[in-house]
Amino acid sequence: IPVFILAGLLVHFVFLVSIFDIYFSSPLVHGMTPQQTPLPPPAKRLVLFVADGLRADSLYELSSNNTSQAPYLRGILENNGSWGISHTRVPTESRPGHVALIAGFYEDVSAVAKGWKENPVEFDSVFNESKYTWSWGSPDILPMFAKGATGDHVYTFCYTAESEDFGAEDATKLDTWVFDHVKSFFNSSRSNQTLFSALNEDKVVLFLHLLGIDTNGHAHRPNSREYKENIKKVDEGVKEIASMIENFYGNDGKTAFILTSDHGMTDWGSHGAGHPSETLTPLIVWGAGVNYPQKVMSQFFEDNFLKEWKLEYLKRLDVNQADIAPLMASLIGVPFPLNSVGTLPLEYLNNSAHFKAESIFTNAVQILEQFKVKMSQKKETTLPFLFSPFKPLSDSEQINFLKKTRLYIQQQKYDEAVSLCKTLINLALEGLSYYHTYDRLFLGLSIAMSFVGWTTYVILVIIKTHTNLTKTVQTDNKKSTVLFYSFAFVGMVIAFFLLIQTCPWTYYVYCLLPVPVWYAVVRELSVIQDLAANLLSLHISQSIGFLLVCTLGIEILVFSFFYRSTLTIGLLVFAVWPVITQLWVQAKTTALIWALLCVLLAIFPLMPVVGREPNIPLVITAGLLTLLISCFSLASLCKRENKYRNNEDMKLHFYQMLSIALSTYVVSSTHDSLKNKQGLSVLNQIISWMTLVSSSVLPLLGPTFLFQRLFSILLSMMSTYLLLSTGYEALFPLVLFGLMFVWIHMEQEALQHYGLSRKPKLAVFNFAYATDITQFRQLHLDDVRRSFFFVFFIVTAFFGTGNIASVNSFDPASVYCFLTVFSPFTMGGLLLLKVVIPFVLVSCAFEAVQVTTQLSSKSLFLLVLVISDIMALHFFFLVKDYGSWLDIGTSISHYVLVMSLTIFMMLMNGLAQLLTTKRLELSRRTKHHTM
Repeated sequence: IPVFILAGLLVHFVFLVSIFDIYFSSPLVHGMTPQQTPLPPPAKRLVLFVADGLRADSLYELSSNNTSQAPYLRGILENNGSWGISHTRVPTESRPGHVALIAGFYEDVSAVAKGWKENPVEFDSVFNESKYTWSWGSPDILPMFAKGATGDHVYTFCYTAESEDFGAEDATKLDTWVFDHVKSFFNSSRSNQTLFSALNEDKVVLFLHLLGIDTNGHAHRPNSREYKENIKKVDEGVKEIASMIENFYGNDGKTAFILTSDHGMTDWGSHGAGHPSETLTPLIVWGAGVNYPQKVMSQFFEDNFLKEWKLEYLKRLDVNQADIAPLMASLIGVPFPLNSVGTLPLEYLNNSAHFKAESIFTNAVQILEQFKVKMSQKKETTLPFLFSPFKPLSDSEQINFLKKTRLYIQQQKYDEAVSLCKTLINLALEGLSYYHTYDRLFLGLSIAMSFVGWTTYVILVIIKTHTNLTKTVQTDNKKSTVLFYSFAFVGMVIAFFLLIQTCPWTYYVYCLLPVPVWYAVVRELSVIQDLAANLLSLHISQSIGFLLVCTLGIEILVFSFFYRSTLTIGLLVFAVWPVITQLWVQAKTTALIWALLCVLLAIFPLMPVVGREPNIPLVITAGLLTLLISCFSLASLCKRENKYRNNEDMKLHFYQMLSIALSTYVVSSTHDSLKNKQGLSVLNQIISWMTLVSSSVLPLLGPTFLFQRLFSILLSMMSTYLLLSTGYEALFPLVLFGLMFVWIHMEQEALQHYGLSRKPKLAVFNFAYATDITQFRQLHLDDVRRSFFFVFFIVTAFFGTGNIASVNSFDPASVYCFLTVFSPFTMGGLLLLKVVIPFVLVSCAFEAVQVTTQLSSKSLFLLVLVISDIMALHFFFLVKDYGSWLDIGTSISHYVLVMSLTIFMMLMNGLAQLLTTKRLELSRRTKHHTM
């Protein structure tokens, strides 16, 4: 079995990673020549303000008394400059947002795996093309543009990483730090001749990265007073810096200013996915070379923002986030960044028609350069007879476009030149996308074949080793040798084919994976023949009915990813299951409690998702409820006969109760102190981390009797879970565990009902000896239902706590008992732990169901694997990389989630066995017995 599990883990890991290679690989190409507008630029310098995490509506909307949060910027867009909305792409994180703004391309989703902080790819940027860039702000963002630059003309001034504290008294100090340092920098330049002359050069960029708004949004939510106050502070800071710079240069009218944001934020203070609140950011541009406000009588946009913001008579100029890079390059006259895919937004420019036509022509040539490099790369790695070029931009078409445009510009037909350039840009971008996704169908089919092969193989293994459906047949050695060589030959042909085309090594993995998988399937041909014979002997209606029920069950699970309320319907069906199967006749009380708990659990998927306001009293209630249940459990322990009881176990029980009480106190006091802006106390932090560490060890010290061990696991997990809870989800593990508890009893009744085995005495059932039972029975049709219940409970364990099937569903407030300083990996780890705890409870209950129903854990686990793989295949075909960013983000999230669940279930299976069967014997305990 370990070999099988290892193979399974490996195969699923390939399935999970493949989606990033097939749908989301790096779009960058290298080897283009820089393109620059030949005419003199309007500005000598550019000041870029990026207010991290600022939503468009937060900046533009008016308060109840019709005043703006940012009066200075409101004045600019009404009297001095141009404005609009910048549409960002998924993932809405700081790093990809800044790369789009400053380098003009969208980083691929796979950069998630490399962390956003460092430079996973070398890229060109406006900063790199400038003569000098000075930047101030966060250590997470600035170094990445300095590292990617050639030479040392990009200077960074950062505060320490520890300053980014969500629990801090006031995050606006991050922005004040930036404004103060810029002021002192300009003051010091008056006495530093080298710096003074560098500042007076052309092609200078000043970049102010303002992180306060983002930090306040995470800590207090975007609708909070703190977030709005921070916007006011930024507005005042921008006003001071702008007037100071104008004065420094003697109001020479050669400075351009841009204010924008890298991404927005959801109402619950997170970002990363594609909700409009995350993808709509403000853009205000003013100064040298920029258009003044344009008055219009009416303008049409699909959203109703203009009316809300009272800006319907000022022309709104929307751009894609990557369009800002060519805009900056054009204003100060530097070459467009080599990998930029942005289109220059001409409406922002206040310049001659000739300048606009030349600029957009440069833009078109720069994007066409990338297309040419991409095409030649694909041509080199594809066999000539297999290569199908992008027809609309053949070599002759390209020359035709460029000649025509040049002619129009010479004849001063600037409008025609501009529209021709825009057509060329669109075609080049289409062509880039065409070559970028050239191998997609072929790779996708390979993975789908592996998926189907793997699932078929698992089904065959189940039928062969865990049922009585097949006769054992001796394998014909001669046949199997022929089979092996023929599959090896196919593998070699595929490998040779890939070698000629110099494909990347990952292609070998994806294309060769179906070969061993299908070889394993074909080897079991005798099993398939036996199965076919058996199925034909059954009633057709029975087989079809069974298949229909299975399909319906899996479709309900798939649906629950889109509509959480589907789980509620499923749980209500579960509630009446004992009635349908006549189980309630023999166990009325158990069936009644089962129905009651199913209905209780069914309420959770209907609750609002994360983003709700924290509700600490509910967390405290959950803590007190857990203590109350512990007391009852303790009382029943005390009543037990002496031979099942010892004082060590009592002490452990007391210790776990103390841990629950402490966790409840820590949650309450931490949230109070954060509310009063006193930060996270060190004592609370120490208690939290100690609880986390001890919770994984404590259950292993207790006895391995079924209910005692399961209850010990609940108490340990609960003490950590309370620390990570902010609302109703704290009650979820209690209801879930109650249901799991009754489930174990219900399965006993089902066993008896179908006459499969005698009923073991659960009260004295011991996990440690369960694995010695040699009379494991074969699988029965009812075991498919057992496995389905498990997968259903696992999915409920994920969605029931208010998670949504998206990357941004996690609320950073959950980890405040452990840390408040921004640390993506620690925070991510803790949030992952919060998701895993309900899984552990379900897995341990499933382990109990397996041993008490006398099934080998492998057989039920294989059934679970089949169900989850069929779900995963659904989502593999539902992955999108087009349409709205919300759809794309959700489709990736779904697939990653369902694959992670499958991999998790494999690991959970092992973890549950460890938690239920192992016992750590302390030397103290053995002494105690010898006395």
